[in-house]
Amino acid sequence: MSSVIETEEHQALRTAVAALGQRYGREYLARVAREGGHPDELWADAGKLGYLGVNLPEEYGGGGGGIAELSIVLEELGAAGCPLLMMVVSPAICGTVIARFGTEAQKQAWLPGLADGSRTMAFGITEPDAGSNSHRITTTARRDGDDWILTGRKVFISGVDIADATLIVGRTEDARTGSLKPCLFIVPRDAPGFGRTVIDMELQAAEKQFELTLDEVRLPGSSLVGDEDAGLLQLFAGLNPERIMTAAFAIGMGRHALAKAVDYAKTRQVWKQPIGSHQAVAHPLAQAHIELELARLMMQKAARLYDAGDDMGAGEAANMAKYAAGEACVRAVDQSVHTLGGNGLTREYGLASLITASRVARIAPVSREMILNFISHQTLGLPKSY
Repeated sequence: MSSVIETEEHQALRTAVAALGQRYGREYLARVAREGGHPDELWADAGKLGYLGVNLPEEYGGGGGGIAELSIVLEELGAAGCPLLMMVVSPAICGTVIARFGTEAQKQAWLPGLADGSRTMAFGITEPDAGSNSHRITTTARRDGDDWILTGRKVFISGVDIADATLIVGRTEDARTGSLKPCLFIVPRDAPGFGRTVIDMELQAAEKQFELTLDEVRLPGSSLVGDEDAGLLQLFAGLNPERIMTAAFAIGMGRHALAKAVDYAKTRQVWKQPIGSHQAVAHPLAQAHIELELARLMMQKAARLYDAGDDMGAGEAANMAKYAAGEACVRAVDQSVHTLGGNGLTREYGLASLITASRVARIAPVSREMILNFISHQTLGLPKSY
């Protein structure tokens, strides 16, 4: 890849992370998921090598880089077949929000652990009745002396069982207007009244999904992250990295599937030539490669804008990157399975499980339709339908 797009340091980071990914690979992650475990060894190794906290400030044990570097880590682990989903949540969303808006005490308490992987944090925004409409969030926080009392429900929250705490998006009442405004709270895993139920997913993944209940959860005043009056700004400071990292997750998965299909097409022979010599096989794979490369370019643009502090520009680019990567990933996986024919559906080749997994990038953390809404309103200036 041209150094015009990526620096030599970025290219070196790619190479180093790819080597770590190859040491583990898809078999490792598939086995861990089958056994109901977690990729603890890979997570610990990535933390030791400084990859998990590459975006966090150096003074708190991080690498001093940005989302550009963190997205490279996740993409390359994905391309090796062993992406770490909690990277999207723990260092990218929670680490970024705490680094940008947290108190000194919160930074000291959380960032070193998030950076070396010894601590993890989940993120809770989605609710059963709100879906993509964050204005309908009903989880509320009310003051009680110096404490906060949280009540509400969350759904499809990843990795709560292994996270030390969950960064919960709640709403507090504005004393001036009486309207509710978003705020972010750190809720420890063992907080009284904080319950979780695992959701039975078709998706084969080490990271489980949970429904959460917050039943009068009492938190100290110090659990509020950032300014109570700037909750929306702080929330979006975490959501843009989430979209960029979801793009990295999708691009890595698409590359992994495509590499398997290309390898197969080079060697699989049913007539005189390998099947890869037939254009009906070769051209769709070439197209999938082009689409993944284009999605990566938009992801790089989004990461660069975000790291430069352009939150508005990054919001548009991050949404477009996530959309492009989700579409490219689904098509790459579909074409890869198709290239292998019946073998594409066997456990031996490991592509069939990606059919379900690739859909995640189209649905989460925001659906492609909501991104099209965002672009049509924000970028094109078209009127809203809702």
